[in-house]
Amino acid sequence: MTIQLPSPDGTLRTYEPHPEPFRSSFGTAFTSRTVFSAAHVVADPYADVSPDSPAAVDWDATLAFRRHLWAHGLGVAEAMDTAQRGMGLDWAGAAELIRRSAAEAKAVGGRLACGVGTDQLTGGSLTDIRAAYEEQLAVVEEAGARAILMASRALAATATGPEDYQEIYGHLLRQSAAPVVLHWLGPMFDPALEGYWGSADLDTATEVFLDVIAAHPDKVDGVKVSLLDAGREIALRRRLPAGVRCYTGDDFHYPELIAGDERGFSHALLGIFDPLAPLAARAVRHLDAGDVPGFRELLDPTVELSRHLFQAPTRFYKTGVVLLAWLAGHQSHFSMLGGLQSARSLPHLARAYELADGLGLFPDPGLAERRMKTLLALYGVQQ
Repeated sequence: MTIQLPSPDGTLRTYEPHPEPFRSSFGTAFTSRTVFSAAHVVADPYADVSPDSPAAVDWDATLAFRRHLWAHGLGVAEAMDTAQRGMGLDWAGAAELIRRSAAEAKAVGGRLACGVGTDQLTGGSLTDIRAAYEEQLAVVEEAGARAILMASRALAATATGPEDYQEIYGHLLRQSAAPVVLHWLGPMFDPALEGYWGSADLDTATEVFLDVIAAHPDKVDGVKVSLLDAGREIALRRRLPAGVRCYTGDDFHYPELIAGDERGFSHALLGIFDPLAPLAARAVRHLDAGDVPGFRELLDPTVELSRHLFQAPTRFYKTGVVLLAWLAGHQSHFSMLGGLQSARSLPHLARAYELADGLGLFPDPGLAERRMKTLLALYGVQQ
């Protein structure tokens, strides 16, 4: 089997697919780390919608993918950036996704945490922003899931300084029924979040972030840091109050951050674990057994794929994630909410296929090859 793949310079190269897939192993939740995979949603390809229409979701395929993640022992981080939150999935769709996933989690005993934001707003005052957060927090708590307080575009646009963040987050933490995860999503994932926590200077912003946590340590389960800066995450991790976890959201440096050092480690809440679930689960089980070298041996080779998928503009990484889900047989089509399947170039998608195949991520390499050839043919690539 060979396949002609396009390169960025416009030439074709011959690639021979990997014949042996990675052998999955299923199991219960991990003992050494708390690990969540942010999960993508599967669009309904037959829905007669436009790119700016409300989300049309294939619920059966979407929930089946969550069962796949739970079966490997991973938790699911629901209605997050990976689910195209704010890039095709509106609040109405996110609320339904949260309710459906929560019911599914209860049925199978899966771990679930859900995103709480303000995306029902297009603008508004601080009072409006607080009410929007409260509305979404109530939906998540009523569903019985852990809440992840996501960064708010509306708050970033409205806040005049650190005190506005302290007021909003302090209010939400005081009223939350259970400890939450605070999510700091950097502007590389969403440019509208530039200057979050009241300053474009990350050192200043970090102090505000830590002040919010220090004022309510009993209401913070952990923090998810998505700044793609390993040194900054480690420094922050070492300053967290006792009992507050650091969940890495760094899709460039996750093996070293999860493995940790003599002064601690990060747990994980990662979009890259969506396509990596079987391999990531096997790697974390090595950590459970105290085998750090075995963990790194499995996970280090995946970083090249992750860096490729998350290359700038990072917010379009979802396109590669959904491509790999289609090639792996988790869904029957390569279409996305809002037509986002067109957000990456054909050479980018071809390289994603090549790297994922080299890791053995496709349970049926023949199916992945046929589907990739179909996609290439649509672009005029003759085999």
